[in-house]
Amino acid sequence: MRENVRTRMYVCEWRVDLFTAVLTFDDSQAEDEESSLPHMNGGMFQSKLPPGILPHGLPQVKEVQPAVTSLEQEQASKPPAKQVRELSEEEKQMIILTEDFQRFFDRAARVMERALSESIDIYTDYTGINDGEEGGYHNNDDSPNDPDGVCLVWNTKFKKTTPEYIFHCQSPVMAATFARFNPNLILGGTYSGQIVLWDNRVQKRTPIQRTPLSAAAHTHPVYCMNVVGTQNAHNLISISTDGRLCSWSLDMLSQPQETLELQHKQGKAIAVTCLAFPHNDVNNFVVGSEEGSVYTACRHGSKAGVTETYDGHQGPVTGISTHAVHGGIDFSHLFLTSSFDWTVKLWSLKENKPLYSFEDNGDYVYDVAWSPIHPALFATVDGTGRLDLWNLNQETEVPVASVIVEGASALNRVSWTPSGLHVTVGDDMGKIWVYDQLAQPRHDEWNKFVYTLQELKNNQADEEIDKLNLGSGPGSLSSLSSLSSTPLR
Repeated sequence: MRENVRTRMYVCEWRVDLFTAVLTFDDSQAEDEESSLPHMNGGMFQSKLPPGILPHGLPQVKEVQPAVTSLEQEQASKPPAKQVRELSEEEKQMIILTEDFQRFFDRAARVMERALSESIDIYTDYTGINDGEEGGYHNNDDSPNDPDGVCLVWNTKFKKTTPEYIFHCQSPVMAATFARFNPNLILGGTYSGQIVLWDNRVQKRTPIQRTPLSAAAHTHPVYCMNVVGTQNAHNLISISTDGRLCSWSLDMLSQPQETLELQHKQGKAIAVTCLAFPHNDVNNFVVGSEEGSVYTACRHGSKAGVTETYDGHQGPVTGISTHAVHGGIDFSHLFLTSSFDWTVKLWSLKENKPLYSFEDNGDYVYDVAWSPIHPALFATVDGTGRLDLWNLNQETEVPVASVIVEGASALNRVSWTPSGLHVTVGDDMGKIWVYDQLAQPRHDEWNKFVYTLQELKNNQADEEIDKLNLGSGPGSLSSLSSLSSTPLR
């Protein structure tokens, strides 16, 4: 009887297990029921669970990937885009300071300025806040540590109000000129006596070469310099106020190739203020001086040094300009001078006295310049801010055109563009003014100028006779005592 009870208990347990197994599968898997039944093996009860059922009874879940289109597959196959990394301040500064970036930015800035300036200046200050500020070539009171010297290169082709290049120097720049046969080089003469050379191809505002401050070169201010010669043989000629002339090779500014002392006949050094070479002449030249005399001199030969003296001015000579217009008649012997005595004088290298004296100004005349295209046209500037154009073939007593710059600042320099179509002047406030010049020479201007010169000589002779008869004249020393308050007329 105990056996029957034991048997019945076993059957009940089996049925419970079978019931559990049947509930787990549907009818389509009925053929697997036999394999899913428990078996006795070695007296131990074991069961084989269906696939997907873990031993602890939980289902195994697998992630199903969503459907992917061909376009998405193509995009997924591409390499991932690189993330843009924000540069640090140090890295930005390193890029800004590189020569390539500086060259690019400098070039791009000038191009943008040209484009903007052709129509309207969008940076014009209409508030008038900055109208009273001084700029240009004056010392900056707000930046006392800035260099004392500055040289600006301007572009007259575009109507822009900022310079193309800015160069600096530790000493004030008294004179500047382009190296005629090296368009990238700019030369400056300084108050300390150094000659400096800048190159606009490099990203440096300071000189790339400079002459030594020694007794073998200049130790006094250099107010005048000129590049003379040809493409294959040319030199820079500079003269300081101690009368020393130096000839330099632009390839080597460590020492001058030649030196020459310009002295009076009494052996006193000439304080040279201005210099000019006659057209196509590299040996002979004319200079103006602080004492008011004009001198001719030559660089080479047995008579090297001062050759002639021209007296006529009663004050320091501020500017000198030789005639340089090509034409059928040679006028290269003519030159003009301006002076603190309020006059401009016309000279010939063939005569020691002025051919004529122009006395229409009422203040210091600071500079004079012949036109490069018109044989009888020249420009002058004075301390009242007046620019005068003189056409001697039309009028000899007064200028044919005059203009006073805005603010009436003293004008201290005048020059012509090589085309002769523009006149450029600079004032003592650091501003540059450019004017259109529309006077074009006719074919008969050269012949007319011959007759004009003869008339000037005749008029000058008549004035000399009048002076002798009166015993005094507008150029007498007595009239200079009130130079600052009354004009010489």
